[in-house]
Amino acid sequence: MNKQKTQGFTLLEVMVVIVIIGMMLSVVVPNLMGSQDTAKLQKTVQDVTALESSLSMYKLDNYDYPSTEQGLEALTDQTDIEPIPRRFPDGGYVKRLPKDPWGHEYILLNPGEQGKMDVFSSGPDGEAGNEDDIGNWNLGDYQ
Repeated sequence: MNKQKTQGFTLLEVMVVIVIIGMMLSVVVPNLMGSQDTAKLQKTVQDVTALESSLSMYKLDNYDYPSTEQGLEALTDQTDIEPIPRRFPDGGYVKRLPKDPWGHEYILLNPGEQGKMDVFSSGPDGEAGNEDDIGNWNLGDYQ
């Protein structure tokens, strides 16, 4: 009788590999999570800055920012809510409105609570008016 030698991994070898992988993940995952949060904040800063620039173009054409009731939609579609804009370019001021990295709409307040006009993200919790709002009044804190 000829015994064939089977090849494979022992339970001890598999356990050692699992422990090594676990140690590597415990170092890598927290670094990736921190990078993801930073990337979300940077995207929000870029979006708010771009929306603020588009709102400035709207103001140049119409002598004021859109009202809170008109909202940021006044940048994409000509509104019929008073005050109706005097000039509105074909295609609008932006093609489409971005959502913040947490899936929420950006918010416009005119008149603003922090300045003449506020454009902001309600942050990770989705609730406007608290300390995690990211708006045109505090962009420097995130750059």
